[in-house]
Amino acid sequence: MRDRAEYARKGIARGRSVVVMQYADGILFVAPNPSKALHKISEIYDRIGFAAVGRYNEFESLRLAGIRYADINGYTYNRNDVTGRGLANLYAQQLGMIFTDSIKSLEVEIVVAEVGDATEEDQIYRLTFDGSVFDEQGMAVIGGQSEAVAGRLKERYRPGLPLAEALDAALAALTEPGGERPPSGQLEVAVLDRTREPRKFLRLAGPRLERLLAAPGASPAPPEPTLPEDGAPEVDTGPPTAPDGDIDTGSD
Repeated sequence: MRDRAEYARKGIARGRSVVVMQYADGILFVAPNPSKALHKISEIYDRIGFAAVGRYNEFESLRLAGIRYADINGYTYNRNDVTGRGLANLYAQQLGMIFTDSIKSLEVEIVVAEVGDATEEDQIYRLTFDGSVFDEQGMAVIGGQSEAVAGRLKERYRPGLPLAEALDAALAALTEPGGERPPSGQLEVAVLDRTREPRKFLRLAGPRLERLLAAPGASPAPPEPTLPEDGAPEVDTGPPTAPDGDIDTGSD
């Protein structure tokens, strides 16, 4: 058992970390991922998202099993009967059984997140390779140097962050001190947005993602002109003399 656990931990640590965190209107998923076809972040059901690190073929089989579970239960009973907690329990049983009975444990760590009608109803569950389930509050980090990333994220996280600020905090946590942030083309970003109907899952890419990346560093609006003490109109001295150039958003 000890050897299996150590083997799984080493495999998971080789991957890049994934951040899942609450923001004002839902739950944000952020993962460095240069691939356009192999996703770490996916939709499971109307309100439920999935994120994973580790071996792609292993967590992809778990994702597909979760979709089948959700579709069958939603069709047989009611769509509201499909919950993040139920899906987390299913994954915990599968991971625990494989870890106990198989020669090799799965090299995966996953997050199941469900967005509610209000912030206090959001659910984030983190599951490890041995089937352990953790009910996370506000945020979760999996894979890679998860402890270091989680420490940096806690310094910036606060409840009710707007989406742009939450994305900025996630990228700051995923970036090593002194390192450069990955460009937008190498990021996989998605949200569970409680304001959308009927499906809450939305991928953020292209110009939409670029605008969000630029928003936290946008230049403040110029101050309103003021009158001198003698009441004479202020002389217009022209534009500011600061160096010209685009704002550095860290996305290049």
